[in-house]
Amino acid sequence: MNKKVLVTGGAGYIGSHVVRQLGELGYDVVVYDNCSTGSANAVLYGKLIIGDLADIDKLYQVFAKHQFSAVLHFGASLIVPESVALPLDYYANNTRNTLNLLRCCSAMGVNQFIFSSTAAVYGELQQNPVSESAPTIPINPYGRSKLMSEWLIQDYALSSSMTYVILRYFNVAGADPKGRIGQISPNATHLIKVACDVARGEKKELQIFGTDFPTPDGTGIRDYVHVEDLAAAHLDALRYIDMGGESQIFNCGYGQGYSVRQVIERVKAISGVDFPVVEMERRPGDPAIVTACANKIRQVLGWQPKYNHLDTIIFTTLAWDKQRQNSQLPVNGKLTRLYSLVS
Repeated sequence: MNKKVLVTGGAGYIGSHVVRQLGELGYDVVVYDNCSTGSANAVLYGKLIIGDLADIDKLYQVFAKHQFSAVLHFGASLIVPESVALPLDYYANNTRNTLNLLRCCSAMGVNQFIFSSTAAVYGELQQNPVSESAPTIPINPYGRSKLMSEWLIQDYALSSSMTYVILRYFNVAGADPKGRIGQISPNATHLIKVACDVARGEKKELQIFGTDFPTPDGTGIRDYVHVEDLAAAHLDALRYIDMGGESQIFNCGYGQGYSVRQVIERVKAISGVDFPVVEMERRPGDPAIVTACANKIRQVLGWQPKYNHLDTIIFTTLAWDKQRQNSQLPVNGKLTRLYSLVS
């Protein structure tokens, strides 16, 4: 395999897992990342170029030197409350920088593009599980900046020979089952990572935002997808394009949901820590249930998740964080057997 691919944001949480899987399959990988939230240590394969997507001159130089066959674009800002406070930064980093990449693709004849998008483009859901045909009415600058990026990609593809796959993520969690890489962001906001941080004593308490939703236990229900399965979807997408597949948009989720209380119960059981939980008011715009209709990605790409189990997602998150930070977290029998269970 000598196909050369560019992975923007490849030193970050999701991008680094994709880079590792690409490298294991023999792809020639170039990672372009400013390492503002990622880490050079997470890049296990290929060549890392430290650079910002806003630096279009440097981008052109990288494209001209390497002659890429495909671009996988992960570089983005992704914290919703931050996007509300700093909307211009989000449109610059997410939307403008996608435009910069597409200009380079146009100039250098790169005709395969895989984009890391989000379920936030759907906004307040009119149906659940949500399918790719649902209306896209995002309710915050993060979701709007990603939807605008999707439009840029789609419009450019209509005027060129580019083929794209847009992957709309749901709630990503977990870590490499062999403990090599995982999430390192100190400002993580997703429930499973935050709950694991509280279990390890990194945070003092876990807040539940809303306990009066119309769900069985009153807390919100979400679709959690393991980062390894999500990464595999990108390789499936790349193979699909290579085989002449048409441009597509896919949801990346399991099509099943767990409530906030269910997640907390499992993190407590697996970690052996009964950490404090504080009930808060609902956050504006939080829907009761968000799950993916994931039929299309399974049928078209042949995506076959291997880690579709809440306990596995939590096991790998806890094990990675314990290994990385040498936490004093009490380890029960389940956690010590983690790698033999999921490797």
